[in-house]
Amino acid sequence: MAALAALRALRRLCGVALFLSQLYVLSGRAGSLMTTKHSQPQSTFAKSLTSTSTNTPYFKIPESTEIPPYVTKCPSNGLCSRLPPDCMTCNTNYSCIYGKPATFDCKVKPYVHCVDQNNHEQENFTVNMTCQFCWQLATTDYVCTNSTNCMTVSCPRQRYNATCTVRDHIHCLGNRVFPKMLYCNWTGGYKWSTALALSITLGGFGADRFYLGQWREGLGKLFSFGGLGIWTLIDVLLIGVGYVGPADGSLYI
Repeated sequence: MAALAALRALRRLCGVALFLSQLYVLSGRAGSLMTTKHSQPQSTFAKSLTSTSTNTPYFKIPESTEIPPYVTKCPSNGLCSRLPPDCMTCNTNYSCIYGKPATFDCKVKPYVHCVDQNNHEQENFTVNMTCQFCWQLATTDYVCTNSTNCMTVSCPRQRYNATCTVRDHIHCLGNRVFPKMLYCNWTGGYKWSTALALSITLGGFGADRFYLGQWREGLGKLFSFGGLGIWTLIDVLLIGVGYVGPADGSLYI
């Protein structure tokens, strides 16, 4: 009887253990389901935060209001045909006859305002000019750089490479800035009349050579008394015709 009672108690104990194990399993599944359900919205929210933080916020970029530098050269509400070339864009017609008048269709650049003969604002207009390239213009129509490193008084006369720019009111074909070979034409402030007067009056003492910056020739004339007068006469002729000039190679004024 005691063995039978122990066997029944053992069966009850096993049933209780089985019930507890099933209850534990069921509670674990329920917890995982609850965790999954709660984690999905959180991950979606985190994903939305991530996408929002990495993407650039959408807003309209304001247009640039910076005024181009060429506008300062363009007179406001002036005649379109008298605008400087930097203020317009023209259709180049290279089939025109050289040296003959030609008409070109032009359009003003942005931020440029001009009018016609009737004081009406316009964008498209025509410009009349002579058919020629910019480097073929007269010397008075462009400005060139000057060189102080070349000799103006030399035989043959020296040239230098200059960069020339067409004046604003001149219209022409091609590049408005171009290179050109020019004769040396700079001056250091020496006067031809002063040099000639010194050569005639005080040439025997080398005053003319000293004035022109030629110190060695001046000392030679001073200690030789103008080469006994011969050197003095020769210098008067050379300075008179302009063959002898300033030592720095510049022109007389």
